[in-house]
Amino acid sequence: MPWEIPEFSDHTEFMIAQYRAEMPELGDLTAMETLSRLMEAARRIQREAIAPTIESFGLQPGEFDVLAALRRSGGDFVLTPAQLLEMTMVTSGGMTARLDRLEKAGWIKRDANPYDKRSFIVLLAEAGKELIERALVGRLINDEKVVRRLSRAEQSLLNALLSKLLARFAEPGRT
Repeated sequence: MPWEIPEFSDHTEFMIAQYRAEMPELGDLTAMETLSRLMEAARRIQREAIAPTIESFGLQPGEFDVLAALRRSGGDFVLTPAQLLEMTMVTSGGMTARLDRLEKAGWIKRDANPYDKRSFIVLLAEAGKELIERALVGRLINDEKVVRRLSRAEQSLLNALLSKLLARFAEPGRT
């Protein structure tokens, strides 16, 4: 086998080395390398750090997102399903299943929407509030461990750069 993965620092470095050797006509691969490494980091952080932490509290990541959205909404911790869809990365079909499970566990309640009799509102139950507050503390401690190799200045720079990159997707008519 001509390629030995262990000599590379990560999968992206291996992939880029292969492209440079086999297809040098592709030219500058910096954009591909950057986005591939970003996607690899996101997948590994989610799979190996965030999901296990959330699951240790008896929650799936999508359920955590719903409870966290309700908790940070303040006031009476009430949102409509449409608001929850906007605030989380959950599909409408997935939202119904999550709400069913969260309600069955006693972490949320559903009630009639006083402003629209055709819909309902989702309320964070006291047990759900206690759970999400514990889970958020656990997530924050874990997040600190994940980024501890970066200084605060490097974290701020990475944050600014990612924000700048993501702003592209908010632009009308983007390509």
